[in-house]
Amino acid sequence: MTLFHPTFKFENEFPLKEGPVAGVDEAGCGPWAGPVVAAAVIIDQDLFSDELRISVKDSKKLIRSKRESTFEKLIMHPSIQYGVGEASVQEIDQLNIGRATRLAMVRAIQNLKTQPTFVLVDGIRSPDLRQRVQTVIKGDQQSFSIAAASIIAKVTRDKIMDSLDKEHPSYGWKSNAGYGTKVHHDAMKLYGLTPHHRLSYAPVKALLGKVS
Repeated sequence: MTLFHPTFKFENEFPLKEGPVAGVDEAGCGPWAGPVVAAAVIIDQDLFSDELRISVKDSKKLIRSKRESTFEKLIMHPSIQYGVGEASVQEIDQLNIGRATRLAMVRAIQNLKTQPTFVLVDGIRSPDLRQRVQTVIKGDQQSFSIAAASIIAKVTRDKIMDSLDKEHPSYGWKSNAGYGTKVHHDAMKLYGLTPHHRLSYAPVKALLGKVS
């Protein structure tokens, strides 16, 4: 199994004189409830600290407490510019999750204070941008910009789901983030669906006619 470690290899393939490079990643494609969230990050390599070099990695490889502490360091650090975008449950149901994810990515880029010239995107989904876009398989494990974006997107979405959990505490969203756990599925059968459920997702759709 190949092990990857974030570097600036992909960022440095683009000429610095032509403009900044942003890394983009999303969180929340798989859950049955809640929005999909994307983040875009531009890193000033000259200001990027050794502490962040050690801390920043694929968000899925960090426990929640470490991910949240790294998130706080990132959003406050002078080397980081970031933008966040989301697509709502209604947009996911209307557009499908792939198109909604790309829409969230476009919004994240638009919310950057400085617009990038080049964009690195994790995975295979390429958003419709005026900038040159390069997709990177396992980008959150290979690019510092994408890894930082993965952390910001994940923590931002977790905070949204924590808030929704307070409104609908039976579904376990604070712990499962809207994914299809047994607790979540059982609560759907017992209490019905909320406005935050993705009705286009098969497990949710299957319960539409069975719950009140």
